[in-house]
Amino acid sequence: MLRITLNKSLIGNCPKVRKTAAALGLRRPGQTVVRPANDSVRGMARAIRHLVTVEEN
Repeated sequence: MLRITLNKSLIGNCPKVRKTAAALGLRRPGQTVVRPANDSVRGMARAIRHLVTVEEN
């Protein structure tokens, strides 16, 4: 499982980044979600790596 935390705001980012964060279930800074550690989730987290921190459990 991956614990993904949104550290920075989505304001000012392009729509693709906002949609990726929404697909992960992230809406506001400081919010943390737990997702399975499969390739699709890892790819989404990597695409917005400048906004999130990822911890593996």
